[in-house]
Amino acid sequence: PMWTRKKKELNLDPPDVTASVIDGLKKIYAKKIRPLEEMYKYDHFYSPLLRESDFDAKPTVLLLGQYSTGKTTFIRYLLERDFPGMHIGPEPTTDRFTAIFSGKEDMVTPGNALAVQADMPFQALSKFGIDFLNKFQGSQCNSPILEDISFVDTPGVLSGEKQRIGRQYDFVDVVEWFAGRSDLILLLFDAHKLDISDEFKRTIEGLKGHDDKIRVILNKADMVNSQQLMRVYGALMWSLGKVLKTPEVVRVYIGSFWDQPYQHAENEKLFEAEQNDLLRDLYNLPKLSAVRKINELVKRARLAKVHAYILGHLKDQMPSVFGKDKKQLKLIEDLNGEFNKIHRLYQLPVGDFPDLNKFKSRLENYEFAKFPKLNQKMISDVSFSS
Repeated sequence: PMWTRKKKELNLDPPDVTASVIDGLKKIYAKKIRPLEEMYKYDHFYSPLLRESDFDAKPTVLLLGQYSTGKTTFIRYLLERDFPGMHIGPEPTTDRFTAIFSGKEDMVTPGNALAVQADMPFQALSKFGIDFLNKFQGSQCNSPILEDISFVDTPGVLSGEKQRIGRQYDFVDVVEWFAGRSDLILLLFDAHKLDISDEFKRTIEGLKGHDDKIRVILNKADMVNSQQLMRVYGALMWSLGKVLKTPEVVRVYIGSFWDQPYQHAENEKLFEAEQNDLLRDLYNLPKLSAVRKINELVKRARLAKVHAYILGHLKDQMPSVFGKDKKQLKLIEDLNGEFNKIHRLYQLPVGDFPDLNKFKSRLENYEFAKFPKLNQKMISDVSFSS
């Protein structure tokens, strides 16, 4: 198989991902971070509490692109086989999110079933509702690359309002959820269709904070000659520069990732070199995944700590008997001022505070007087772990 062969050809060391690192993260989370999250209802304001399956999950590659850019064909190319539930065609064929992972037998698992499986990292997707879960599925099959990596195929993004209005779930929110749990995000473009639709632009903008994970694939590049390819590449970088507002230049892999002969073979050596670079990046994912999980847990610990300070502070501001409702409304109205007080009082980094408007909307569902008091010992335990 190509994956096994290329691993040997590239002369890479085996990924140094030890079980002890993951076990260490599990223990830190269970003993120090989770108790603080449970006390201050972290999962009501941010993401659900972590399970063991979230730590054990293999590195994940998320594929995004407009329809007919070759996302599903690209996955098939890496798997070197069809996978259950795949559909390929010039029209928009993939109408659902598909998680592709390793398994001895070929089978498709509906999203509703995946969301309740304790050994799968998808339980948190239940928050997007039944309409999304009906458009989500798991595809299990046997392939060498799936022993190291899992993939998430996504619906092709169409231009115009029709697709967005027809959905009963927020596409961008779902993509953000997958992006946060992915180790690599691949944006696929067709060499003949470089325009970025409004929805695809919103989707890319929703990836803010994950810039280091984003790579671009200029697919179907064998359809044009060398001179045209140079112009296409320039046009793509210009288009991306308007959407990806980062100082770094994003890495672009150029090639035709399918099992058909090249139409313009003059760039064959370039395509092979790009393929090797891509496979090298994919092969390094397990090692990088362990580092990402450490970083994500540190970020989560910092946010949980700030969250505890916020709720404890709001609790302290409440009167003991009369005027609770009036005081709560005033605190919500001047939440930015309260954030500044907490920042100065406890010397917390401004970047660790949550989004003001989102936090305001969630606070409206709670009685501040019932929030737990500040527990400095628990916070100190989390500070030590982070």
